[in-house]
Amino acid sequence: MDKPDDILSALRQGGFLTAPEAPVCTPLTGGVSSDIWRIDLPDGPVCVKRALAKLKVADDWQAPVSRNAYEVAWMQTVRDIEPAAVPDVLYHDASSGLFVMSFLPADTAPLWKAQLRDGIADPESAAAVGRALGHIHAATEDKPDIRARFDNDDIFHAIRLEPYLLATAARCPDVSARLHELVDITAANKVALVHGDISPKNILIGPDGPVFLDAECAWYGDPAFDLAFCLNHLLLKCLWAPGARPGFSACFAALCTAYEGATMDMRDKNIVRRTAHLLAGLFLARIDGKSPVEYITDAAEKDLVRETARRFLTNPADHPIDINDAWHARLDKNEGDPA
Repeated sequence: MDKPDDILSALRQGGFLTAPEAPVCTPLTGGVSSDIWRIDLPDGPVCVKRALAKLKVADDWQAPVSRNAYEVAWMQTVRDIEPAAVPDVLYHDASSGLFVMSFLPADTAPLWKAQLRDGIADPESAAAVGRALGHIHAATEDKPDIRARFDNDDIFHAIRLEPYLLATAARCPDVSARLHELVDITAANKVALVHGDISPKNILIGPDGPVFLDAECAWYGDPAFDLAFCLNHLLLKCLWAPGARPGFSACFAALCTAYEGATMDMRDKNIVRRTAHLLAGLFLARIDGKSPVEYITDAAEKDLVRETARRFLTNPADHPIDINDAWHARLDKNEGDPA
């Protein structure tokens, strides 16, 4: 459609738009869980996001649209911790499941996924992501008021634990028990504010540091999920842009090191170990879960991921870097390079 008439109507009813305005509207891509539009207003463009009840994937993946309110709450909470790490929230209509935020142009804040796709693997950018994420986790550790604000276990289960780990468990019976165990461990750790979708497609590399988008999975729980979710992409990208593999490995190490530095004073001393355990499950989930990564389509490459994931599901690593090293060694072997 040329214009999201229902969204414009909701914005007019809420007073964000005046009735005579007929702005230019451009659909934005990149997500499966929401309708996202750029709307050009006289004062400049804004971004409008509306949560969908049924996600745009092949499997039947339903999720409550009330998650939209948690995304807004995450941005508002993080603005007090890392002000440059979130867009400005300009308007929120909980009843319509939508909100308006500032629009950040690609020329000043490029998408990290686009950079990685093009083989631009900058360890400094990865380290900045790790530091900012670590600061958010450290600042929200053991905060009863924030925990109460993000008491939404049912939503996190519906949009993260079930489609990634439990759906994979149903399709991979040989590691099903371990995947169920990871779900139980993740759900039980109520430690800090979790974004839930720390992915390069949701991170802009801004002039003042990373900007995190798409926090609709926000939850008070296990920070290991955020770290594992992000590191997982730096493993998978090796099959998308193989020429940049050394850079991806360096980014993986830089992100881990920066995160550990930012969280060294946290009382929870087992985050990184739990991250390593969870990383193996999420690695397999991006092949056999409800949200398979779109750029790995070759059967042999899928089997490479499965092989490495199963290795660390059955023999867990103590640190994520162990998985990174093993993955690159396996790819070297597969390519016929010296180990």
